[in-house]
Amino acid sequence: MNQELPAEVKNYLRKFGFTKWSIETSTNKLFNTIVVIPAIEESKNIPKLLASLSENNSDSFAEILFVIVINNLESSSVDVKTDNQKLLSYLRKVIVFNDVDELAKKVVSKKMNLAVVDACSSGAEMPEKDGGVGYARKIGMDLALSFFDYNSTKSKILVCLDSDCLVSKNYTLALNEINEKKYPAGYIEYEHLLPEDNKEKTAIIIYEIFLRYYVLGLKYASSPFAFDTIGSTMFCDVDSYIKIGGMNKKKAAEDFYFMEKLAKINNMRKVSTAKVFPSPRRSWRVPFGTGQRINRFFDGTHDEYSLYNPVSFEILRRWHEVFFDDQILSVNEYLTSAEKIDSALKVFLTGQSFAEAWEKILNETTKKEQLQKQKHFWFDGFRTLKLIHYLRDSKYPAINIFDALNQIFAMCAFKVDNEKSAAEWQIQFEYLKMLRTINNS
Repeated sequence: MNQELPAEVKNYLRKFGFTKWSIETSTNKLFNTIVVIPAIEESKNIPKLLASLSENNSDSFAEILFVIVINNLESSSVDVKTDNQKLLSYLRKVIVFNDVDELAKKVVSKKMNLAVVDACSSGAEMPEKDGGVGYARKIGMDLALSFFDYNSTKSKILVCLDSDCLVSKNYTLALNEINEKKYPAGYIEYEHLLPEDNKEKTAIIIYEIFLRYYVLGLKYASSPFAFDTIGSTMFCDVDSYIKIGGMNKKKAAEDFYFMEKLAKINNMRKVSTAKVFPSPRRSWRVPFGTGQRINRFFDGTHDEYSLYNPVSFEILRRWHEVFFDDQILSVNEYLTSAEKIDSALKVFLTGQSFAEAWEKILNETTKKEQLQKQKHFWFDGFRTLKLIHYLRDSKYPAINIFDALNQIFAMCAFKVDNEKSAAEWQIQFEYLKMLRTINNS
């Protein structure tokens, strides 16, 4: 493992890297693809993930390292800490080829390269202020930078996965494909696992419909941010990781902000040849996201059978046609166009200080190519989401889920039977399958 790290990697680690933690592994190899998996109270799920990975082709593991970051805070409960120590002890035995159980034997026989990061023992816990899923991902991804084979001409790919996921049998082949095709950034196709209980099944179907509907709306509007932001599906190369300043420390939505930054410097590539299967479980681990949406469904605090009004995506599409056009307009010309599209759009832009921002961009940027980039930097994924929320809250309230789906399908020229009811999960699932199909087209 004696190698000189590239200057940009050393500079990044000097500025942003962690020295408190280290990667524990029994191999002296260096790798071209490293998968980082945060884990907190996951002693039951990590073996399931490893079993799922072990179904992949043995030869595909050679250049891939899986790094499991076991983490908690000093203030975490006794149950969490006890479970983490149990998992840490288990993985340490597996890593040194100790025949712990049949699963460990299979992992060894498949020649999987495993590593663990102890961010859970006394003195090694994550900080109270920032500690969370983003921080755990960052620990693993930053440490991984020293385990890439920089003497190889192959790409150096960082991949995110979650402890409660399963993967398809061609997952590692897809990772090798990402490397071979030198994709700078992107995401792998996903499908939430469906539980046996019908209410739980309905909850996760409705949530995935919500996620895919939003992406389809952005796709219809030709948004450069029309991609899924699921943490367990993300990947990027080392160059891109360093350019955006690495993973953020957010306790939730770290995936959204990470991928948004990547999209500002790359065309995001979707890999549909393999799938990640995220868990549909209820969870306390993050303040929002899958687990909390499932909690919300069961608590009955929101109308889950509603979606953004498709009119909002039509407004967004027309705004994109104006703003992202090659022609450079003045503040007044843009705001006049916005008002013609919809008065609420102009109010939104004014509230977002568009005039001041655009004048500053014009004063500081002279090249047309740079101006186009600045457009995407200003009207980014977060501001896009804020516009959709503003339109929902001010003028175009959310509408019935099936009305919204039928309308967006029609807008995308995708034919469906519009006589549907929200009462049956089977019908909801049929809509979800349509969304999966059209988002892959």
